[in-house]
Amino acid sequence: MIQTFNPPNMATFQRRALIAGIVLLVALLASALLDRWHMFQAYLIGWTFWTGISVGSIALLMLQHLTGGGWGLVIRRSLEAATRVLPFMAILFIPIILGSHHLYPWTNPEEVAEHPAVQFKASYLKLSFFTVRAVIYFGVWLTLVYLLNKWSLEQDRTADNRYTKNMRVLSGPGMVAVIFTITFASIDWYMSLEPEWFSTIYGFIYVAAWSLSALAFVIFVMARLSREEPMRRIVAPLHFHDLGKLLLALVMLWAYFAYSQFLIIWSGNLPEEITWYTARIYGAWGAVVVTVAILHFAAPFLFLLSRELKRSPGKLAMVAGLILAMRMIDLIWMLAPAFREHYRWIWLDVIALVGFGGLWLAMFTWQLSKRPLIPINDPQFDSVVEQMHAGH
Repeated sequence: MIQTFNPPNMATFQRRALIAGIVLLVALLASALLDRWHMFQAYLIGWTFWTGISVGSIALLMLQHLTGGGWGLVIRRSLEAATRVLPFMAILFIPIILGSHHLYPWTNPEEVAEHPAVQFKASYLKLSFFTVRAVIYFGVWLTLVYLLNKWSLEQDRTADNRYTKNMRVLSGPGMVAVIFTITFASIDWYMSLEPEWFSTIYGFIYVAAWSLSALAFVIFVMARLSREEPMRRIVAPLHFHDLGKLLLALVMLWAYFAYSQFLIIWSGNLPEEITWYTARIYGAWGAVVVTVAILHFAAPFLFLLSRELKRSPGKLAMVAGLILAMRMIDLIWMLAPAFREHYRWIWLDVIALVGFGGLWLAMFTWQLSKRPLIPINDPQFDSVVEQMHAGH
């Protein structure tokens, strides 16, 4: 029987990540003494990136249950562990609500009075309704996390295939629910940072971005785990090849949504829409756009066309790491310009990203060590082993 994975070096990493996360987040909170506005803004950016990995992992987990395949079986435990960090991130959303007056202009009556477009949205943009909607989003996500993890654990214990069917049946409507909730959450939490602006594609960008972040993260983790037992006996180059193909598809999907939004808004040339881009393509932000275009799309696209690279855990992990880094930069590019008057220090955003990362990774490794790395009672397990021994 495959035992849980908990080597000594994981415990050391978990302890160091936890200490680093606590220290940096305390430093972030202490920065409120100098600039309370930017502290909340950096908090939102750091929280968003790591929460996105947890929510994106729900989508990938359900995709695996719907499609099957060895690629999903070998990363299922990593995805499940990432989803189980979400309750912790839900608690950390509370400061965003408490600091909403430092983030969202629509909480200021004077700001609303100056913009007719914001007045039109006033019935939707109310803090009480904003909070209720957030509870609904987290309620949907946490319900899916609970059921998928519960049934997966029961499958481990009983080897009853009806739990496999339950997870597959839930994943169809669950995938639709996740797409809708991510879309509306991104409108509430991020688009409303500039309430006079709107885009019908904005929410889909976050659906693709969060799924891409989650996949890049689990590929990076799997490349590391495949060096150790028991994963070394289970994971084959074929699995990384499939994961690389899915990573390429998500890179292209994210790029399609991002460029489609830009093309539609720029070609329309409407003042109420184009201002979002004019604040993000000039000066230093323009250099960020070029960097994202090259390192977030062009380079990964070209790299992932290589069959040899996709079958190499180390090389694929490097591409995944590049994508994760660019996801952080792209997130700052999307959110920070909304805080024009109060945005000062990008290093505070870096502290928030690393600080939340430390806490998130400590929780993730703790959850990962609680269950076997491979669901050996899944009906697909034997075929995965056969693929490994066949040398695919």
